[in-house]
Amino acid sequence: MLRSIKTFDLRGQTILMRLDLNVPLSGENIDDDFRIKSCLPTINYCLSEGASIVIMSHLGRPGGKKTKKHSLIPIGESIASMLECPIKFSEDCISQDAVDTSLSLKPGEIHLLENLRFYKEEEENDAEFSNRLSRHGKVYINDAFGTAHRKHASNVGVVDYFKNYGIGFLIEKEIQYLKEILNKPKRPLILILGGAKVSTKIELINRYIHQADKIIIGGGMAFPFIKAMGYNIGKSLLESSMVEKARSIIDLAQLSGKDLMLPVDVICSKNMDRAPLQSPVNIREIPDNLMGLDIGPRSIKKFNEVLDSALTIIWNGPMGVFEKSSFSNGTRLIADNLVRIVENGATVVAGGGDTSAVLKYFNIMEKLTHVSTGGGASLELMSGKSLKAIERLEV
Repeated sequence: MLRSIKTFDLRGQTILMRLDLNVPLSGENIDDDFRIKSCLPTINYCLSEGASIVIMSHLGRPGGKKTKKHSLIPIGESIASMLECPIKFSEDCISQDAVDTSLSLKPGEIHLLENLRFYKEEEENDAEFSNRLSRHGKVYINDAFGTAHRKHASNVGVVDYFKNYGIGFLIEKEIQYLKEILNKPKRPLILILGGAKVSTKIELINRYIHQADKIIIGGGMAFPFIKAMGYNIGKSLLESSMVEKARSIIDLAQLSGKDLMLPVDVICSKNMDRAPLQSPVNIREIPDNLMGLDIGPRSIKKFNEVLDSALTIIWNGPMGVFEKSSFSNGTRLIADNLVRIVENGATVVAGGGDTSAVLKYFNIMEKLTHVSTGGGASLELMSGKSLKAIERLEV
């Protein structure tokens, strides 16, 4: 059993809270604040209950070294702006000065610790580092779903030093949609996959090839499957190590009587910076000098007709190079249809880093049933795996 934050009496308590504030930055400007906004319900609840909060997170991969570009200062400024209140900041997450600041917090105050990964001990799940982190609070709350598949000091090791520990509203919501609802979905259940790599989604395919009613594959992911079927893919993106695996998935789908749907046409160009050909190209006839960069109109129509019949849809990954307007049509029209499907009462769960980027690009983040904040974590949970950090919080 996992203990929700609502099970604790938080008044007068100092909460050590692990959040996932690993957001994309351009210099000191935040490009996508979705993960920050997703943490706010848990933060606001603690404040309303009369607690003080010490926030810890990581940013990027500094490799155990202190670097300015990996500082959480811009994140702290963003949180302060969203909450419309000042927050304290410590330049070292385990220094005595930082601990003293945490111990002196008054109810309603927030203290942000500098990047945990400035210490290599974080990713090593070092016991002494975990112990020093634990000194910042009396109650430990993990609401960092994006790192829940990692066994690090701040989300696994630190739990050893707390009597009272649990999960925040974000993790609670992620588990509700990615595990509970998808374990007993309303049918038909359709899995739609895109993006560049098959390798990151093999476990997901392996699970849902038995559970889903249909699986749709588009984007760069489609080309290992097209190649495995013996067709020319020109200069299209190819994860060559996955061709043999794609063949085995095709064979398994046929043996299981499952419908594995691939594009029938694509929008092609010599490269993504050139204008596309005026006419879509049959998926079996891609010329040697061209690359497929988006699904074509016949594929869009075929996919959307199938999606219209679904009551539960899992979506992970774009149908093409959506960042380029010339190759965004497939992803946009699929996304628009998914919004309409939700309005008609179906459940659409979207997950993965590139998927949330798509939703932000087309301004539909709030229009689907659930959008996961986790990349690898959401893929692992949907694939049926247990997440190390969440498993550690079981009582």
